[in-house]
Amino acid sequence: MSPNDSFINAFNGFIESITSFVWADWVLYAVLGVGLLFTLWSGICQYRALTHGVAVTAGKYDDPDDPGAISHFQALSAALSATVGLGNIAGVAIAVAIGGPGAVFWMWVVGMVGMALKTTEVCQSMLFRDTSDPKNPHGGPMFVVREGMKKWGLGTLGTFIGGIFCVTLLISAVTGGNMFQSWSVGGITNEALQVPNWVTGLVLATVVAMVILGGIRRIGSVAGVLVPFMCALYVLTALIVLAMHIGDIPRIFGMIFASAFSPSEAGGAFVGGSAGLAFLWGMKRALFSSESGQGSSPIAHSAAQTKEPVSEGVVAGLEPFIDTMVVCTLTAFMILSTGALDRGGDDGDGYDAQFASTPAVTMHSDAWIIGEYTEFRNAEGESTGWGGKTALPDRTEDSTDINGRGWRSKDSVSVILTGGSNINEDTASNRALANGTVVIPEDASASPYIRWAPISTSASEVSHFGGTAPHLLSNALYQNHVGANLTAYAINRTLPGVGTFLILIAAWLFAISTMISWSYYGEKGVVYLFGEGAVPLYKIVYCLLIVVATLPIVKTAKEIGNLSDLGTGIMLWANIPIMLIFGAIAMKAYHNYFARLKSGEIKRTEDHG
Repeated sequence: MSPNDSFINAFNGFIESITSFVWADWVLYAVLGVGLLFTLWSGICQYRALTHGVAVTAGKYDDPDDPGAISHFQALSAALSATVGLGNIAGVAIAVAIGGPGAVFWMWVVGMVGMALKTTEVCQSMLFRDTSDPKNPHGGPMFVVREGMKKWGLGTLGTFIGGIFCVTLLISAVTGGNMFQSWSVGGITNEALQVPNWVTGLVLATVVAMVILGGIRRIGSVAGVLVPFMCALYVLTALIVLAMHIGDIPRIFGMIFASAFSPSEAGGAFVGGSAGLAFLWGMKRALFSSESGQGSSPIAHSAAQTKEPVSEGVVAGLEPFIDTMVVCTLTAFMILSTGALDRGGDDGDGYDAQFASTPAVTMHSDAWIIGEYTEFRNAEGESTGWGGKTALPDRTEDSTDINGRGWRSKDSVSVILTGGSNINEDTASNRALANGTVVIPEDASASPYIRWAPISTSASEVSHFGGTAPHLLSNALYQNHVGANLTAYAINRTLPGVGTFLILIAAWLFAISTMISWSYYGEKGVVYLFGEGAVPLYKIVYCLLIVVATLPIVKTAKEIGNLSDLGTGIMLWANIPIMLIFGAIAMKAYHNYFARLKSGEIKRTEDHG
């Protein structure tokens, strides 16, 4: 292992330890509790979002003389462009692959309470936004806490807390809002077109730079066109896939509700998932996707043209519904209905290849290896480590048709290990995945093979084997489809060849829309912390990080996922207390607004005059 690899591993371990604390179970319960609190306090604001919020978004209450830079629809689109993104394609796939079908139930729960969180946090930001420049208003939790505490004579404390929020905002902007998007698109594009990841990063950085240089007006205009188009394209495809599996829908609902409170049964390529893991991953991915309670989307909504703060808060309540209840649900249902999760179960034929004989698992240097022990070397003869080695079996005809290709070097594959008497608390089974990498030598006379990494006997994912050597469950070999590639694979199982390119197009559109909106969020954090003069440097760094995320220094989903989870988590820690401190002010304004609406004081546009 090189010194660089050692540093990266140590850094990843450090970030993971912080993230595990930030995302402790009690934090998720607290977010749920706050969402439920504002749901009841507002008198079920979800209903208001789905009725009055739709009317406001449609321009039924617009007044051209109101302060603001963009319309309600553009503000919603700008905020949605940050939330409806790869989290809906890749994040949901990860949650279902790890937590099982039950993760979908907890996504729904977050989606519903998230509507209350979004309504409240946007109401607060609208009440305290800076409209000294009516055509370029500023808002967000940092202004809420600064201006709110200033009224209580605690201006210095409020400014400091606002600064802390902005630091968390910048971390989230450059990780989940930027690098995660670029890294994911780089992988998807390389899978589909064999384009080097860094080329994808360079193109993305160029496109994003062209948009963000125009400020919120250009971002709002682009988002107003891009978001409806990309949502319509994705939703239409999902509905076609589900229509072809309509008979499976009742079964899927049953799986989701059953697995939310009891373990998901292992089968085929799926090693199982505990109810606790379903809760954890469903909550985390839904919060990452919808950004409920993070305090990010209020920054975009604060630019909306209106004199009624609550009206924009109600519009914002639509975000989690569209993002989580619609788009995320469609992704999950495609994965579950097509058999992409378990490839058909233990009795299914969804494997990608079969070994002629099941490889043995043996012990070497306190680690298990699959196949033949081998010292691996590069073209220069330098050692690149050791592990197991097996011949690469031919891909099945069905697998070739679904994926649209044969094996490629660096394809990630896996087998299922089983054995031992203890049950893994995470998977609720005595199974574990063992991952390998396809190697196709440049020398045409050399045979392709699979390089298997050694498996430490102390590794947490296999600790339930109790120190006894595991064995392969079967001779089935599976190609790993991670994140967005799993969603593409699900579509391909129904519409061969369509999924790869549809997800490629959707990923590009989703990523670009997310990155441009998050650049604006981060920009407002920079303005708060350092002033307008620091914005040009920030935009340069932001675009450079798009390219950095596609370079070889970021090697696995775990690295970028840890950074994304860190950014999301610490924003919750900063924003939820602000929401609670000023919750009463927001709820008073909320109820006053609807009282005036009911009395007729607030009129539709066509009723003025």
